[in-house]
Amino acid sequence: MTTTGYPQGHALLIGVANYKNISSLPAAILNDATDVAATLSSTQYCGYPQANVVTLLDGAATRAAVLKDLDELAARTTPDSTACVFFSGHGGIVDNNGQEDSVWATVDTDLDDLAGTSISSQELASAFANIKAKQLLVFIDACHAGGAAISKQLTDGKGHVLKSGYSQKAFERLATGTGRALMASCRADETSGVFPNARNSVFTTTLLAGLKGAADKGASGVIKVFDLFNYISEEVPKLIPDTQHPIFKADNLEVNFAVALNQGGVKSANATANVQTNAPSAQQPDPWQLLEQALVAVYPFGPRDQEIWSRAGGDLSRLQYQSSGQAAWHSALRTLKQGGGGANISSTSLLRTAKEDYPQNPQLAQLQAP
Repeated sequence: MTTTGYPQGHALLIGVANYKNISSLPAAILNDATDVAATLSSTQYCGYPQANVVTLLDGAATRAAVLKDLDELAARTTPDSTACVFFSGHGGIVDNNGQEDSVWATVDTDLDDLAGTSISSQELASAFANIKAKQLLVFIDACHAGGAAISKQLTDGKGHVLKSGYSQKAFERLATGTGRALMASCRADETSGVFPNARNSVFTTTLLAGLKGAADKGASGVIKVFDLFNYISEEVPKLIPDTQHPIFKADNLEVNFAVALNQGGVKSANATANVQTNAPSAQQPDPWQLLEQALVAVYPFGPRDQEIWSRAGGDLSRLQYQSSGQAAWHSALRTLKQGGGGANISSTSLLRTAKEDYPQNPQLAQLQAP
């Protein structure tokens, strides 16, 4: 096991269940924040220094405290840092010049004074922009549904009502910037499941499993951002079929960056041997496999992601549905290799379109069409 850990890792975790002025949430919400913090700071798992992992729960998670700790996160990070921000609590949808926007409801949120007692997406985006880390990952587990009790509104008993949830526009705003990514527990029109008596929400249950090693299927010794989301997006629907779909947002993310260590950074003893055993006899990598790896990294949702297949001249109706982005790419490229996938698509047009989307991506830059 490594003794150096992951010193560049920094995290701020916020969990609010017992609100002062609005409806409470299940105790699992507090467990979510504490369990993610414990996993990130564990030498057995993610390897973040304990001093770099800050947790705000319930009464400590006021608007002022959250903004202060976001400022402190910005102050202690450098461009070489990896920063994570985790929020589990109420999200509220507000009207912003005729368009839906969102707020984080801190423990002191008062529906009669949202501007002064909650945190708008614009304020959050500004706080995130001040964080120097070139790698920032934001987790939002909001719009909770405790078992069958699904709440669509936040009320305070004084006649004030706020629509519960988080808007698509807010998700996009918070993911803006190079090296920024956001994972949210569900789509804007869905709820985030919390089973009765469960220790964690469904989203955080899968997040924890991913951080503890399940997302590093290649046993590389690190948890990477696209791999983590691919794992979460596959596992959540297994627990809540057809009703909850985690989302991923990134405005300008070209690299499948490492989020944390996997199990202290220990690689599988068989990882190198497996690579050597499975390599072609001439020791030349399979160009189709390299293309697949590169496309999975920048289009984690598959050929439909950013309409890459269609823009490269392909016909999506010619592709078979797959349950994950990686499986979808594997199937699509196999079809393309056999001459299918649309009359106007080729490996050349596909790679060219990807390079136009991500001209600075080093993995794509060194590839040639197979």
